[in-house]
Amino acid sequence: MALPVGLLAQPQFQAPMDIPLVLSGNFMEIRSDHFHSGIDIKTQGREGIPVRSVAAGWVSRIKVSPWGYGHALYIDHGNGYTSVYGHLSAYKGAIAAATLKAQYKARSFAIDIYPEKGELPVAQGAVIALSGNSGGSGGPHLHFEIRRNSDQFALDPESLGIDIRDNIPPTIRGVRLHGLAPDSRVSPYPGNAVGFATQGSNGKYALKPGNTIAALGPVGFSVHTVDTYNDSHNTCGVRRIRVLVDSAVVQTVSLAAVDWDKQRYCNAHAEYALFKKDNMHYHRCYRMPGDHLDIYGDEMEGGRFTPEPGKVHQVRVEVTDANGNLSTLEFPLSGATSEEAARWPGPAPLVDPLRWNALSTLARPGVRLTVPAGGLYEDVSQEYRQLPARTGMLSPIHVLQDPLTPLHKRATLAIEVGELPAGVRTKAVIVKVEGSKVSSEGGTYADGWITTEVKRFGAFSVQLDTVPPRIVPVDLRSDMRGRQDLTVRIGDDLSGVDSYSATLDGQWIMMAYEPKRGTLTHTFDAHSEGTGQRELVLTVVDERGNSNVLKQTFQR
Repeated sequence: MALPVGLLAQPQFQAPMDIPLVLSGNFMEIRSDHFHSGIDIKTQGREGIPVRSVAAGWVSRIKVSPWGYGHALYIDHGNGYTSVYGHLSAYKGAIAAATLKAQYKARSFAIDIYPEKGELPVAQGAVIALSGNSGGSGGPHLHFEIRRNSDQFALDPESLGIDIRDNIPPTIRGVRLHGLAPDSRVSPYPGNAVGFATQGSNGKYALKPGNTIAALGPVGFSVHTVDTYNDSHNTCGVRRIRVLVDSAVVQTVSLAAVDWDKQRYCNAHAEYALFKKDNMHYHRCYRMPGDHLDIYGDEMEGGRFTPEPGKVHQVRVEVTDANGNLSTLEFPLSGATSEEAARWPGPAPLVDPLRWNALSTLARPGVRLTVPAGGLYEDVSQEYRQLPARTGMLSPIHVLQDPLTPLHKRATLAIEVGELPAGVRTKAVIVKVEGSKVSSEGGTYADGWITTEVKRFGAFSVQLDTVPPRIVPVDLRSDMRGRQDLTVRIGDDLSGVDSYSATLDGQWIMMAYEPKRGTLTHTFDAHSEGTGQRELVLTVVDERGNSNVLKQTFQR
């Protein structure tokens, strides 16, 4: 396959594992708050599969975290590219030794270090780690990326020699039209549908019978499209979308590189509400006012098309996947007259709107929400309602905006609680209420108000967190002779675990934190081996400063 324009010359990258490469997710697939920056390779439902360096180079970064990529490894190949391996269960050889040394030096499980060039060299095909399920992984797999060193953009591994079997063209499931001017109108979707559904297969699609589209004024197109690979039924993303009307290109969308500084704008490109609520992968083929992605072509109209009243236009949508497989959708679009369009519902008028390009504040008795300029992708009406406080809450529940409206930048939220006793002011937190679930958003108390920053709209109140975290021994007994590790379970019901520290006979030991299971595990190593009676002391602190201590002796 020819390399995309602008890529550097490079040696052929080999596969990162010896098993067949089957994907559960691909590059630039739509995810919550971001585009997927690599490929997710299935590991046959298990951990511990050897992971190999795809080319010669040196370890340039080792990052261990309970979150995100978990155990991650970065290898610079000296040719302008770095490969990234995420959700690992363990490192191997000198890499493992360097990691453990750094953790003990920092007295922290979580580390982010950058070894010098040549300090940890690797040969092409060398086993560097074992696959796993660490960090934010939802199941065992290897997350694999290739990044361009000049700007650290992530690129499609399939364009750089990683071969995944695929001759299946993308699926096009539906199309939506959006009015892009106050007087624009689009014929209603049929029944309870949220778009105009399609039919077809094998790369050829048309609208389902009865789905006819007409519009007045400038409109933009949005396409529901996904891709699959030969050996997997998982929903994956497409690489390129092109919209033509009467053979003229209206907009091109190229999903070819991940700019880390613009990742969250994925929420503008996707139809956020439909993605979050219904898992629909609609791609906007026009730019929202507050969308700064560089994925759109430089076509003069920028995705805007104005039908001519009384004329039937021919629309063609072309969708290409990572391996060049093409699907098309063709349908007629009628230009409506003003008389026809007058019967169709128009957009609801904006009420005291929050502006996408200016600082805006929603203020009601007892609550203030301030959205910074650039915090929205378009202007939205203010929405507010109040619900009664539940047991243990210090304020009513303030419902601020629609949670299916995306928020690009964090907004400042302040809730009034009145005068609190000095002893509990640091224990008060703003909580987000989602059904029966309550989660902490943090906050600082001052002058009768609690203030924090939130990254999503929703329902909020205030509670006190005075309960210390839980510590429950899982695999920790009085006789640990012959055992390789010990495990305890920790948890906190409101503000969340903030920190922990463990000592064995007074010396700090490294414990690996796995939030998905709520476990801390210590594998006996050169720093902790020894025989006789040993004493473990574990301290766990939550985000509000409540602490719990476990002391236990055992034979080793």
